[in-house]
Amino acid sequence: VEHAKAANVPIIVAINKIDKPDANPEKVMQELSVIGVLAEEWGGDVQFLKISAKTGEGIDELIESLIVQTEILELKAPVEGPASGIVIESRLDKGRGAVATVLIQKGTLESGQMVLCGQEYGRVRAMFNENGKTIKEAGPCAPVEILGLSGTPNAGDEFLVVQNERIAKDLAKHREDRKKFTKHAAQQASKLDEVFSRMATGELASVNLVIKTDVQGSLEALRGSLIALSNEEVEVKVVFGGVGGINEGDANLALASGAILMGFNVRADATARKLIEEKGIDLHYYSVIYDAIDEVKKAISGMLAPVIKEQIVGLAEVRDVFRSPKYGAIAGCMVIDGYVKRNLPIRVLRENVVIFEGQLESLRRFKEDAAEVKMGMECGIGVKNYNDVKPGDQIEVFERIEIKREL
Repeated sequence: VEHAKAANVPIIVAINKIDKPDANPEKVMQELSVIGVLAEEWGGDVQFLKISAKTGEGIDELIESLIVQTEILELKAPVEGPASGIVIESRLDKGRGAVATVLIQKGTLESGQMVLCGQEYGRVRAMFNENGKTIKEAGPCAPVEILGLSGTPNAGDEFLVVQNERIAKDLAKHREDRKKFTKHAAQQASKLDEVFSRMATGELASVNLVIKTDVQGSLEALRGSLIALSNEEVEVKVVFGGVGGINEGDANLALASGAILMGFNVRADATARKLIEEKGIDLHYYSVIYDAIDEVKKAISGMLAPVIKEQIVGLAEVRDVFRSPKYGAIAGCMVIDGYVKRNLPIRVLRENVVIFEGQLESLRRFKEDAAEVKMGMECGIGVKNYNDVKPGDQIEVFERIEIKREL
């Protein structure tokens, strides 16, 4: 359920084994309603269907509901053209070599075609349907087993028909490079110390968390304290919280939702550790609740939009004005406070009233370009896109400083 919610996909619940005498569909509906899956007949938006895989009862209704859902979502696929789809699973068969089960999503797959599955490729030597029967072609929505690949692709890899082996090799190399780049980007995107760099200017930032604790009391305390850190600019979302060790499902959920995985007095099992290491999931262990809260608090503080503060660094008084064919009006100035630095923003003041704000374009001292001129020195200043400077004006030089906000 948490995976479906994180992926934002619709849910259809099929309650199986209703042919048994002790079947109690109402109990299932009640338990699912507790975690936010509410049946349509109870005022929710989730379809609940009572079925029996043994007797076939309700199967037609389930298929009909799936078809209706595809129509609502406008899920359509072209039959004509080269096939493409996704790898469901693969294995190495002792007698047949690499065997991949693929789901065709569009087009028609024919025996003898060159296919690319993830980073593996080959010509389809044989093709079998869900009943193990040899077939020559298959269209959209059909699951088929294919033989002839160079190796076993990963579940979830994309497959497509290509023209020849050379193109297949080139695409396989491209996919390998893209996978490395995507893996690195995904690892960085869910790191607790990288959340600030993910925040787009002006948008609400969010930190997704998957929390596992030793006892329910710790879970509720940690969940409540972390959610309370949310504010108008940054939202802390606990995608899932549970009691017990971190398992593969927790790691997959963190991966799917871009969440940070937090373990309080619990550890990840061997399968989860392998997945966490392979996918670069950000995992943090804690034994003190305040340490967990403090670390997330620091990350959120980095995500708050900084306060922009202006600091006046220098003031120059215009003594004379010269004309330059390259820069236009050049103000001959005396720096009377602080320093003047090239490329900093400036304001032109006339009788202490701001008449122009812009950029310092050129800074010269004794006909030589200067990076900085300090108090008590003379210099020539060119103001970008402004030629109305007059003797007696003052040029105020300032810089903008970003100050990190803290909670």
